[in-house]
Amino acid sequence: MTTNRVAETPREIHDVFKDLHRRFGVRGLEKRRADQAYLRADRDEVIPLLTHLQAVHGYGHLAFFTAVDRIEEGVFELLYMVHNYELRHDLGIIAEIPREGDGCTMETIHRLWPAALTYQRELREMFGIAFPDCPRVDEDFALEGWDDLPPMRRDFDTREYSERVYYARPGRVTKETRKHMKENLYPSEAETW
Repeated sequence: MTTNRVAETPREIHDVFKDLHRRFGVRGLEKRRADQAYLRADRDEVIPLLTHLQAVHGYGHLAFFTAVDRIEEGVFELLYMVHNYELRHDLGIIAEIPREGDGCTMETIHRLWPAALTYQRELREMFGIAFPDCPRVDEDFALEGWDDLPPMRRDFDTREYSERVYYARPGRVTKETRKHMKENLYPSEAETW
């Protein structure tokens, strides 16, 4: 029977981190809350690390999988958030991959968590990250027929895209927010602004 307890002390999480550091060279343990911590791993260690967390330390649930575009450094940070139900603890694994070229790929985790297929399809479509050997990853997900730069990349220019693709609607007027609020929403308080 599983107990629903919160990790009693940071010692339990610290022991997990020590094991992961020794086995996989993880670094940078950052405890954000009593029930949540993050660490960094090399991209080549991510799959063995996640497999170990699942099999040995009870982190059996993939809460989510996402990416952050660190355009200034030329990398994507991949964030795998896994959960341990017994400890009621979340652990985020962060790994970096290059933004461009052949390095913009990551090994699939769908064999560990079948639900990861959805996350990986989304990351491929929105960021352009490849997941070789992932079933259906190259099928359209949300952006049917999209042939432009992936829209979640920070170098994607939303305004330029909108102006190029969509026509201007007549009668649309842009208003300066502060002035509009003074005149229309709070006219009695306009003098105090």
